[in-house]
Amino acid sequence: MEFINNINLASLGDTALSLGAAFIFGGLIGLERQYRQRTAGLRTNILVALGAAIFVDAANRLTGHDGAVHVMAYVVSGIGFLGAGVIMREEGNVRGINTAATLWASGAVGACAGADLILEAGLATAFILATNTLLRPVVAFINKQPLDTIAVEVTNSVYVITPKHAQKHVLKQFVQTLEAAGYQTQDIQVHQFGSDDVEIQAVLMASAVDGDEMDQLIAKIADQDFVTQAFWSPSTTD
Repeated sequence: MEFINNINLASLGDTALSLGAAFIFGGLIGLERQYRQRTAGLRTNILVALGAAIFVDAANRLTGHDGAVHVMAYVVSGIGFLGAGVIMREEGNVRGINTAATLWASGAVGACAGADLILEAGLATAFILATNTLLRPVVAFINKQPLDTIAVEVTNSVYVITPKHAQKHVLKQFVQTLEAAGYQTQDIQVHQFGSDDVEIQAVLMASAVDGDEMDQLIAKIADQDFVTQAFWSPSTTD
């Protein structure tokens, strides 16, 4: 059996080092993204790093086997299209990214197995399983942290509802009130709200705000002339 001839403990140790490095460095990138509550977080970044490391490590082992290396190159792109097919967007939420990354990493394991690198495939599988199981408590702990922490990058928007006939007056005093409180706006949008009112949305430049301070500011805006409603909303959408 060809796979017996391919057993090389020194090379296996090198593979373990490569995958360990990919696990650690991909994890460092993923931790930062997870802490900021981005869609592609800890496990996704680790899986992508692991998948790339597995493909490259196998290609290094197969130097001189041009046919196998070319096939692996097609596998990389083909699994990428397959992974894209499981990513879905539902009501503004993206689902399936971790599944897509797992598929891609699984493709790398299959490529190793097909190239008779059986021990390498088993080692890669262990790392992938560890990513998807042992790291779940870490992800759950990070996601339980408060959303309004300063470290979380968010887009903060302040809204007021006002009658159409008072739009210009309310818009002027609205912006002046925000600026007086130290909040510069990067965008102002006006939307129809019912038949007689409009909604004015001010997107703030600040990516981190104090929740209590903002609540007090909203209460002040709500008491102004012609303002029927005022509220604010943070968003972590990329």
